[in-house]
Amino acid sequence: MTPNPLSAFARRLAAQRWVMRTAPVVLLLERLVRRVSRGRWGILDLAGLPSIEITVAGRKTGLPRTTSLLYVPDGENFLVLGSNWGGETHPVWSANLRAASTATVRTRNEYVEVTVTEVTGVDRKRAWDLAVEFWPGYQMEYELSGRRRFRIFELRRR
Repeated sequence: MTPNPLSAFARRLAAQRWVMRTAPVVLLLERLVRRVSRGRWGILDLAGLPSIEITVAGRKTGLPRTTSLLYVPDGENFLVLGSNWGGETHPVWSANLRAASTATVRTRNEYVEVTVTEVTGVDRKRAWDLAVEFWPGYQMEYELSGRRRFRIFELRRR
């Protein structure tokens, strides 16, 4: 499979501070592309970046909540970070993941049941370094957030 040339461009673009202000537009486009493709594609997929739709029970309601996210490949597992586009608060989906032990991940046409583990302690440094190497924009988002400690989750196939 030929690498998507947009992938390298997207990584460079994501390291620009002004890109964080485009979050509402990107999220709107993400929902639109997902709806038109019946969930098979999103903006990140079109740019050649790995994305998932994660469905997890809401921590207060128990109702399923689905969010599209960039993920960092870690072998067969998925790492997701609650960067919230460099916002000062944690994203809501990360609180739901924190309260859950399992979730469902959709990658294109595949649904995968996963166990959810928040990465802490010595494993967190390795996960953070892997994430920043894969997506350098996380470092800039960390600075923009006021140095908020992003929640990092490992989603392990069951």
